[in-house]
Amino acid sequence: MRLPLETLAVGSRGTEACLHLAKRHDARFLLASTSEIYGNPLVHPQSEAYWGNVSSIGPRSVYDEAKRFGEALTMAYSRYESVNVGIVRIFNTYGPRLRRGDGRVVSNFVCQALSGVPLTIYGDGLQTRSFCYVDDLVTGLLAMIDQRDFVGPVNIGNPQEITVAELARRVLDTTGSTSEVVYSPAPEQDPARRQPDITLARERLGWSPAVSLEDGLERTVNWFREQTSLL
Repeated sequence: MRLPLETLAVGSRGTEACLHLAKRHDARFLLASTSEIYGNPLVHPQSEAYWGNVSSIGPRSVYDEAKRFGEALTMAYSRYESVNVGIVRIFNTYGPRLRRGDGRVVSNFVCQALSGVPLTIYGDGLQTRSFCYVDDLVTGLLAMIDQRDFVGPVNIGNPQEITVAELARRVLDTTGSTSEVVYSPAPEQDPARRQPDITLARERLGWSPAVSLEDGLERTVNWFREQTSLL
């Protein structure tokens, strides 16, 4: 949202530059797409067969449409330029090395809790997300890279669905923080529900997440604590 034109450029010209490179070197090209493809979904959970509910003119469109165009471009290079491609749709991911202030709900909550300031929930907190630990994501990406005969798209995410309000409570429990929770208006067109159907990933990649949210949050909090102690 801070870099709208740059985001559109990466999804279009940047993606095509990488596809050109893959063609030149006869390499497999893996597109890191997103669950934002599904927009504010009318189907739950979301499988790869769902075409999504996305506004092409809304404030989120600079990211959503960049990714949708990236998928279309990747498929065109597969069909007409014989480039070996794969598409993964990544759902919410978290873990060590998240950046402070990057706008992600896990890093926001953890940093706020460790700093003793209120945790900010945008909206009523009943919106749901499904959080995949970074190690599991990387395992899924590597599995997709190795499946040279599989184009996808394929969902890579953790199907454990949780409300944002419940996530805030778990972060407070994990950190031992006494921070309060405050509410602010929800962003425009913020998805109400998000949960991947990973049947295809299980069948074609033999992949499913192994790290629980409890374990993943503890690892993430410990990493942020360590970084804070080094400041």
